[in-house]
Amino acid sequence: MGKRERDDRHNGLEAATGSKATAKHPRKQFFRARAHSNPFNDNTTFDVPHSPEEVDWSDHYPERCSKPGEASTSGQEQYDQLVRIVDVGCGFGGFSVKLATLFPDKLILGMEIRDKVAAYVRERIACLRREHPGQYQNVSVLRTNAMKFLPNYFRKGQLEKMFFLFADPHFKVANHRRRIIQPCLLTEYAHIMAPGGMLYTITDVPELADWMVRVTANALSFFVAFISLWAA
Repeated sequence: MGKRERDDRHNGLEAATGSKATAKHPRKQFFRARAHSNPFNDNTTFDVPHSPEEVDWSDHYPERCSKPGEASTSGQEQYDQLVRIVDVGCGFGGFSVKLATLFPDKLILGMEIRDKVAAYVRERIACLRREHPGQYQNVSVLRTNAMKFLPNYFRKGQLEKMFFLFADPHFKVANHRRRIIQPCLLTEYAHIMAPGGMLYTITDVPELADWMVRVTANALSFFVAFISLWAA
């Protein structure tokens, strides 16, 4: 390994971890990843629980959630210990972090399939928690495949809001089955969402917008309210 490569790796680790005094934020250049990932690849390298009851959310929200089988502290008892809002395909976590400030009493979970991007978000949240004691304790990130494993993490009727922002359009017809909004997946989303829950989609690709509206409108479990905001 050359000196420059060693220095880059050292600088990346320093930027990612930072110190408690300065809380240096991670830098994206040290967490490079492919822009897209094939959700049908079976090279799963992360643990997946068999059921929602097996998930230890205290690893993600230590000040909000107790470990399974343990009594909640007085500070934890005042909060809902179930994730209620998910940001599917959260990318580098900007929207997930913003949701944490908008809904301070709700647990927010960003979901990302790319390992390096999920690692970046994890470090970003850790830095925000150090910079702002007592804040951002309600947001976390999980590396997983949302097209396969959502029922492994969430109970029936658990989620109040699901966000799918700027999803991969998968332009080729042969790849349309990889789109995150699918008839079969909408049935799954409806199962884990609470009555009256909201599913939000945003895209800057007109063809994908038409697809998502059409597919969602045909799903009996959803009522579609569509707003088009195309730039002139």
